[in-house]
Parts: sequence; structure tokens; C-alpha cells
Amino acid sequence: MEAPLSYIRSAFSKFLKTQPPARIIATGFALLILLGAALLSLPFAVYPGVRLTPLDALFTATSAVCVTGLVVVDTADTFSMFGQIVIAVLIQIGGLGVASIGMGVALVAGRRISLKGRSLVREALNVESLDGMVRLVRAVLLMTLICEAAGAVFGFPAFASDHMPLQAVWLSIFHSIASFNNAGFDVLGSGTNLIPYRRDILLNIVTDTLVIAGGIGFMVMLDIGHSRGNFRKMTLHTKVVLTTTTVLLFGGALLLQITDKLDFMTAFFQSMTARTAGFSTVDFGNLSNAGLLVIMILMFVGASPGSTGGGIKTTTFFVLMQQVWVLFSKRRMGAFHRRLPDGSLSKAATIALMGLLVVSGGTFALCMLEPQTDFVRLLFEQVSAYSTAGLSTGITAGLCPASRVVLIFTMFIGRVGAVTLLTLWVERPEPSARYTEEAITIG
Repeated sequence: MEAPLSYIRSAFSKFLKTQPPARIIATGFALLILLGAALLSLPFAVYPGVRLTPLDALFTATSAVCVTGLVVVDTADTFSMFGQIVIAVLIQIGGLGVASIGMGVALVAGRRISLKGRSLVREALNVESLDGMVRLVRAVLLMTLICEAAGAVFGFPAFASDHMPLQAVWLSIFHSIASFNNAGFDVLGSGTNLIPYRRDILLNIVTDTLVIAGGIGFMVMLDIGHSRGNFRKMTLHTKVVLTTTTVLLFGGALLLQITDKLDFMTAFFQSMTARTAGFSTVDFGNLSNAGLLVIMILMFVGASPGSTGGGIKTTTFFVLMQQVWVLFSKRRMGAFHRRLPDGSLSKAATIALMGLLVVSGGTFALCMLEPQTDFVRLLFEQVSAYSTAGLSTGITAGLCPASRVVLIFTMFIGRVGAVTLLTLWVERPEPSARYTEEAITIG
């Protein structure tokens, strides 16, 4: 028994040393999904008499690890307390990242963090420098604990009014974890999500705060703390994230008020949740096509870099909009008295184009597999899966097995990143010769 274990440890150690960080992270997510699916397939992970197919277990595990929130079975009505705890743990690890959790465990155990481990965390949190990785992980874990604990405490009164105390405690904890990690899972049952709490001001505020905090990114939260809320002292990245997030939140709410005549609190909640959170206080199946288009645009943009959310990210959207402004103003691309690096536009355009390709390809596959379903609903489902938003018009559970596989791959791509996956397994050397430059007509 010792020999096989030794061989596995040796092979695993060799893999960690020889593979690039992005490949290790992608592999880690894939293995976590498979482990989660195996745990959810255990007989005691579901209620007696409930049958969960392997594909449904895989779908649920993928949705949890990729902090999406799309479900093919109702979480509360299907999974036992053990199954719900597994989902909560998968959400937590998926939101923070496998590398961050791994380093946190190593720190608790008193182990020294290697250079490779620091590189993994840098890749996972999308930061530029290796300096201060240990302090950063400690700060991230502490912020997560504080935010989720506060969310559970302030969310408890809303659930306590409708449930027994112990059940209300679990509901508030699970909801806080799902909110901060922008996951969108709920354990309320009957597939109602947060619709029964549409008028609950406290729960709306708690959920909004947790989702926005998790969506702006850990580096932004740290910078806000370091600058003590002084906007002028914040970094350009923080200013861009906060400004773009504010515009999208209130702009989306205003548009939803116009398209579907929603009151401001409800419209703001849907605008917030479209930023990859996945909760809903309205039935998206009843929204107008114009309202669904607004939600899809917000979902596609998503959260911010280094956060628990998905999408092409607010900074990508900002750079693309800056380029449009540059064409009219004839100025160099920049903001807040700072000039953006020359490579920002090409990177942003690549990320946006890859996102469009994934959404288009997945929607095409769904249209072929589900010819009887309305195109807008299929497009909405695909955008939701790619952006890891988890919102649905109610068609997820009725999709055929092949369509569910399409969404599983889409959620995984959305969490790891389309550009990252494209370059993971291709290692091409730098070309030794340069071709002659020649212009083409564009536009």
C-alpha cells in the first residue's frame, strides 16, 4: 500500500514542479469538480428516495466549484445536510481558488511556502508581483471570514422569521457563503430562490453588500482599506473597478426600471445579481426580451479581476469603452490622469472576442440540441454559464443530457478563463524570423 502512495506523491510532486501555474490551477479545478461529483453521488448526500444521476452530480459540482449557481435539481429538496455542506465547501474553495486555499492550509500547518506555491497564488489572484504573497493570502482569508461571518449574522433575522432557529442559522451561513462567492445557490427549497424575500430590505442590503464586496476583488478591498476610503489615494485599478461597477449597477437598474417597470430596490437587486451573483427576487422567465438583453450584457461583463466572479471583467469593458472614447477625442487611452499600458487594448479585445466565441459556439450547440426552446432563453442560459452568473429563465432542469454537458464545459471555461485554456496546452517557441510588415484595410 505504501509503494503506490509513494509513487502517487512522487508523480504529483513532479507535476507541480514541471507544469506552468495556469495549467496546475486548471487541473486543480477539474479534480475538485470530480471529487465534488463523487461526494454528491454518495447515497447519504441526498434524501432517502431521491435519485441523483452521475451527470446531475457532475453538473451540480461544476456549478458549485465554478461559483455559477445553475442547477438541474433543487438544492434544498434534493441534498441532505451532508450534501449541502459539500456544496458549500465546493463554493468556498471555488470562489477563493484552489491555490489560495492550499496556501492557507499550508500556513495553518506551519509549512514553508515555496516559490512555486507563491506563483500559483499570483496566477489565481491575478496580481503582478510575487512580493508579499503570504501576507496577501492571510489578508484574503481574513477578509473572507469577516465578510461571511458578518453576512451570516445580519442575514439571520430574515431567515429566523420563517424557519426554526437551527435551520435559520444554516440558511444564513450558506447564503452568506454563496453571496460573497457570487455563487447563487440557495437552500430554501421549492425553487423559489429569494423571491419570497423580495421586500425584505435587510436581506436585500446584506446580499447586495456581500455580492458587491466579493465581485470587486480582494486587491480592491485591500486598497480601499490602505487608502482609508480616500479615492484620490487609490490605485488606478481600484478607481477603474469602483467607477465601472457603480455605472453598471445603477445603469442596469435604471434600464430594468424602464424595460420591466420594476421598483428601484428590485431593479437594483437584479442589476447586482447579474454581476455573476446568481440570486433572483423575480422570475426571469417573465421578464421582457429587452430586460433579458440588459441582464445578458451585465452578465457578460461580469465582476472584476481577482474576485470571486466571472465574465470578461469590468476592467476589460472599461478599456474597450476607453478605446471608443479615444476614437472621438483623439487622445491617448487613459483615465484619472494616468495613461494605460500599450498592450491593454489588445489584451482586452482578445478576452472579449474569446468570450463572444465561447458564447456563440455554446449557443449554437444548444440551438441544435434544443430546437424546441426559444433562442433568447438558450442564449441567456449560455451567457449565464460562461459568466458564472447562474441566472436562468427556468429551462436548466429541462435540458437534455448533451445540453447539460455543453453548460458544464462552458462553466469550466468561464471560471478558468477562455484565453487561459487556449494557451494552457500549447507551448510554441518564439519565432526566429520576422516577416515583412504590410497593412490591410480595417473597417
